[in-house]
Amino acid sequence: MSGVLIVLALLADRLLVSSLPGDVAMVAAAVVAGAPIAVKAVNALRASVIGIDLLVAVASIGAIAIGEFWEAAAVTFLFAVGHALETATLNKTRSALAALVAVAPDGAVVLRDGVQVEVPAGQVGTGETVLVKNGAKVPVDGVVIGGTGALDEASITGESIPVEKSAGDQVFAGTVSRGGFLRVRATGVGSDTTLARIIHRVEEAQDAKAETQLFMDRFSAWYTPAIMVLALVAGVISGDIVLGLTLLVIGCPGALVISIPVSIVAGIGRAAKDGILIKGGEYLETSARISAVAVDKTGTLTRGRPQLTDVVVLDPGLDRAQVLTWAARGEAGSEHPLARTILDAATADGLGVQGLPEHTEPFPGKGITATAEGHRILIGNLALLEQFGIADTEAAARTAEELSQAGRTPMIVAVDDRVVGVVAVADEIRRDAARMVAELHAAGVRKVVMLTGDARLVAEAVGTATGVDEVRAGLLPEDKLEAILELQREGHTVAMVGDGVNDAPALATADIGVAMGAAGSAVAVETADIALMGDNLLRLPEAISLARRTVANMRQNITIAVTTVAFLLLGVLLGGVTMAIGMLVHEVSVLVVIVNAMRLLRARKYRSDDPGASARIRPPADRSVPQAA
Repeated sequence: MSGVLIVLALLADRLLVSSLPGDVAMVAAAVVAGAPIAVKAVNALRASVIGIDLLVAVASIGAIAIGEFWEAAAVTFLFAVGHALETATLNKTRSALAALVAVAPDGAVVLRDGVQVEVPAGQVGTGETVLVKNGAKVPVDGVVIGGTGALDEASITGESIPVEKSAGDQVFAGTVSRGGFLRVRATGVGSDTTLARIIHRVEEAQDAKAETQLFMDRFSAWYTPAIMVLALVAGVISGDIVLGLTLLVIGCPGALVISIPVSIVAGIGRAAKDGILIKGGEYLETSARISAVAVDKTGTLTRGRPQLTDVVVLDPGLDRAQVLTWAARGEAGSEHPLARTILDAATADGLGVQGLPEHTEPFPGKGITATAEGHRILIGNLALLEQFGIADTEAAARTAEELSQAGRTPMIVAVDDRVVGVVAVADEIRRDAARMVAELHAAGVRKVVMLTGDARLVAEAVGTATGVDEVRAGLLPEDKLEAILELQREGHTVAMVGDGVNDAPALATADIGVAMGAAGSAVAVETADIALMGDNLLRLPEAISLARRTVANMRQNITIAVTTVAFLLLGVLLGGVTMAIGMLVHEVSVLVVIVNAMRLLRARKYRSDDPGASARIRPPADRSVPQAA
């Protein structure tokens, strides 16, 4: 409407002798476009906020008062059009969040009394059986109890390659079946799903302000009133009211105000689409400064699923099966993860171990002792044997040393007062581990440190295979915390990657705590500074790289905004920049800032060749210091 009135005013000036009709049309155009601006300015003043709307409203009213009707109409019209375009393009920077909301399932097929019933997804009861057919969205979080199928989990993990699912596997709401048929027992419904938590987390993160943005907010609170005072002083001293009004217009900090939040929204949105949840602008800025990354070994660089690799018989009266059986009997009452490995291996060899030991006692950092069938069984390291006065350990020590050098975790087995053998287990290094370390370096991380409770020889085998810069082995949880503090004292901004309770102190102390495979953990999604939803290690360098690009984008936007104001000011002083031109350039600068931020939404390729695969190198999970594994 305002634009039409401006066109009519220009035509009237050309076609009519009197200028009155044209002037009336121009004033009407200014009123139509300027009234909403004035209302916003008044509402802001009631909240004690001096904003951009007030600058534009005062400039427009002043222009009308001195008879500059064209300037008033042009300024309000351009401001309104620019604001509409700004809103439309800003909404696109939130497209990632909209995409997440769009994948939320609407309905579900539930088995009730043996009959398939279609119900809204939010009305599925926990524990009910949900059917997922080919092409359908999974409506709930749950566990597969029957059938097989492939699910596209891109909405959760960012990985577009379908993942095979079968009985016992976890599935997430919002993922899509690409084949097969699954029966799923619902464990999370509606707001209690991983997808809902991701959406909530992204909403909060996009609104959370970065340190730079908080500074800009404080700056703007002083800047806008200062511009009004400057315009008033300039107008009074020069006696040129138009100059004062023009300064009001060119001083609008529109691009400056929007320069940071628009980058943060775009950056966090891009990360969410790739399965990376960043807690907010403050954490995004801190992530851009990361110079050292500390990683846990077991479950991060390795698969965390050790397997039995060796059974060395040292008692000539026994064979391999008997040594493994003694080890399994001793481990039957242990809660340590490696105990399960020994028991599984014994079962696989047909060595059924029935019942539990009469007594089991762990010795942190050494191993365990158990009593079974009247025999005392020791399983652990040399320190455990020395504590119980076991003699003749030379062969056991030599064997354990050789196994350690091969990257395996040895456990000496002694029955009563004699050593009977050594069993060894080993974990698998993830295939992406070495590439992750290389890409962290490429992303600008100066030091990658492995922190582990494993023995040094075992840890160094993993360190050599993955290319980390430093290996710190034999660490207890408090030692890992101290290692983080030491890196910080050296001047590093430190990120810690871990997945265990024993990593909690180090994760809390690090500048950025990173949780791997957070899709299955509500706590990790809510608490980690950066949560990598899948198990793809390459998401970590991607997250750091994206954080750096986002901060660089913020700086570019600030430069664009400040440079625009500087050039306009120079133009006013040299002459040639009117109110209308000033407003036009301002609105263009706002759009340039938004378009620049939208570049962050473009995907970059950080894909694993085989995200779930592992190398056949087999270094290990040591039980010599079980608390820190």
